[in-house]
Amino acid sequence: MEIATHAPLLELLNGFIVELRSAGLPVSLTENLDAVEAVKHIPIEDRETFKYALAGTLVKNHSHWRAFETVFEVYFSLRGAEYELVDGEWESDDAATQEENQQEGQVQGQGGSQEGLTQEQLAEMLFQALAKQDRNLMRTVARQSVQRFAGMEPGRPVGGTYYLYRTLRNLNLEEVLDRLLTNSADSESDLDFLEERLRKDEYEHRIEELKREIEAEIRRRLVADRGVEAMAKTLRKPLPEDVDFMHASREEMVALRRAIWPLTRKLAVRLARKRRHGRKGPLDFRRTVRHSLSYGGVPAEPKFKYPKPSKPEIMVIADISGSVAAFARFTLHLVYALNNQFSKVRSFVFIDGLDEVTDFFENVDDITEAIHRVNTEADVIWVDGHSDYGHAFEIFDERFAKDIGPKTTVIILGDARNNYHASQSWVIKNIEDKARKVFWLNPEPKSYWDTGDSIVGEYSNFCNGTFEVRNLKQLEAFVENLV
Repeated sequence: MEIATHAPLLELLNGFIVELRSAGLPVSLTENLDAVEAVKHIPIEDRETFKYALAGTLVKNHSHWRAFETVFEVYFSLRGAEYELVDGEWESDDAATQEENQQEGQVQGQGGSQEGLTQEQLAEMLFQALAKQDRNLMRTVARQSVQRFAGMEPGRPVGGTYYLYRTLRNLNLEEVLDRLLTNSADSESDLDFLEERLRKDEYEHRIEELKREIEAEIRRRLVADRGVEAMAKTLRKPLPEDVDFMHASREEMVALRRAIWPLTRKLAVRLARKRRHGRKGPLDFRRTVRHSLSYGGVPAEPKFKYPKPSKPEIMVIADISGSVAAFARFTLHLVYALNNQFSKVRSFVFIDGLDEVTDFFENVDDITEAIHRVNTEADVIWVDGHSDYGHAFEIFDERFAKDIGPKTTVIILGDARNNYHASQSWVIKNIEDKARKVFWLNPEPKSYWDTGDSIVGEYSNFCNGTFEVRNLKQLEAFVENLV
């Protein structure tokens, strides 16, 4: 296949690359050219091979796979007259599709097109497709189900999730699963518990395949109605490193937890290298003069004292109230995963009271367990459980400020929304006077700072740096400031 002779495909591929970049995938010009070269040798009809050829040249991080797959399914969705809207009805005049429908209808004993299928006949076709794991029949059932139950209308600004819900609600897949299991038990009555469980898992897997076929069918029709660019923008998902801590869904939280471990390994290597190859220290006059003797007394090669940077002590003071808790959890996760890069790590959490939770992280293999203990056992409630930074900082000053020294870096995590209580910012000034560095990490956008009850500006006057940290990418950038 020569790309030059397929201008529409080249245009589609260009739009595909642009959308990948918009979704956050780092696709360079060289990788773009590699992708074009790769697909020259693969027929576009071989959809899976075509997909993985593009993935092999464009995807460098496993966590980016889902974003790539979503964009691919939109830009290279199946196209045909059967997916187009005409006067509010889904067109089905494509000859190949009608022939396929007729053949499949005959298999089911209908003797013709499936347009006149009753609810019972469609249910029987669904049962047979799942029982035999017939993927062609699954696609036919998906097409008929979406056409019959989704209620899709041209130009209607409704997401695919709504259409998926309407379709699945009418198929009643739980009842179909019960029927499959009953039929299996009748035909093979001597199955033991494990075999029954495996059989149930297999049928559930087939039902998930059917759901994916229905999702794909809905997506194709939406692409035909709205165009690839509009659909790609609608379905665009942030990469794990770009997910906002404070607004992450449960599924995105799982992806974040998976992404944090590779990040810690990469940061640990980078921090160790940065410390090992630190900048030159002051001129070593004695060594310079001694070495100059080999040049006849000319100091042609200056010698320097190489500093031996010590590992900093870290104190983390984290607000764990409300939605800020997710941000604090991931930051604590990262700091303790990099524990060997610091001489000592101590952690404090607060809402309107404050408690030290360092012991929760000691000798723990699974840091998730430590985070759970922080959320359930830490004594952080003083009065009503609403954020009071001032009172929490007063407790810290009274009980722990004496432990801060010139090697200590203090990291404060929170949005500084103080519910209009006294700020007690003098505590932060005292910390700054004693500590090596004081940093404040805020999970809110900068445009929200110092609005409403936010007083981050007042605290920032006594910090060496105040950073917006809303996602893993920004958190990674900050960590490099610690050494």
